[in-house]
Amino acid sequence: MRWLITNRNQDKPNNIFGCTLDALTFWTFDPAASPTSDIKLLSSWTQCTVDQFRAALVSAASKFPNPITTLPEKQKHLTLFIHGYDNDWLQAMDRYNTIATQLFDGPNSLGELISFDWPSKASLLGYLPDRAEARKTGDDLTNVLSELYDWMSKQQIAATISLDNACHAKTSIIAHSMGNYALEYAMNALWTPKNRPLLVSLMQEVIMVAADVDNDLFRNGENVSHGDGEGLANLSYRITALYTGRDNVLGASAGLKHFGKRRLGRAGLDNTYPYQIMSGTSLAPT
Repeated sequence: MRWLITNRNQDKPNNIFGCTLDALTFWTFDPAASPTSDIKLLSSWTQCTVDQFRAALVSAASKFPNPITTLPEKQKHLTLFIHGYDNDWLQAMDRYNTIATQLFDGPNSLGELISFDWPSKASLLGYLPDRAEARKTGDDLTNVLSELYDWMSKQQIAATISLDNACHAKTSIIAHSMGNYALEYAMNALWTPKNRPLLVSLMQEVIMVAADVDNDLFRNGENVSHGDGEGLANLSYRITALYTGRDNVLGASAGLKHFGKRRLGRAGLDNTYPYQIMSGTSLAPT
């Protein structure tokens, strides 16, 4: 199954989603039921309400192996994929479908992958407009993560009554490039009203790929403060950031946002800060 949450406009004349910010909508597509349909066409997707989308995801997750009797490495994930800068609808959907096909289909599937899709302008010269859209998208992502947080909180209470009520899915996020900026904002906005004191580890795994955020994001470690990375650090069990010094886009980004401040996805953590050791946090050069 393919899952889509998007705030792109619907470009019906071209049968695709566009590059303009619009209201958040929810969609599903079953490639097994429609093997000749093109996932990149708007007409291939079926729009649903948020309640219908949630119910379908809960139904899919209920078929995952029981976590009580399944080894952690064999358990399944519900994963959000957030694309990055300079990705139009066709590019974003191509990357999403590639990841879904390689990792989330077949007998060794990791679970279900949901595309959280935002309206990048898809232009190399559109960095600042993309950043503005990513910031606005952070509000929509906050609402989605808030729904997930409330659901998980209810399931946690239900599981204390009976282990049969335990959620079968781990929750994860893969964010690429500027998608990490939207994620940073959303997790901070969610953390402030929902999770002080710490009650729920919302995300089991967060993968930050070529993250277009400041590389001192986690400078406060696990201290409760007003740091940019506080929400991510306190709502996630494990964070992995993949970075490379060869990313020219992120090199330019450092000058466009905070002059002289390097990007996490290009330089790794700013090692001038005396980081406290954060359990389960790792960074890996690529």
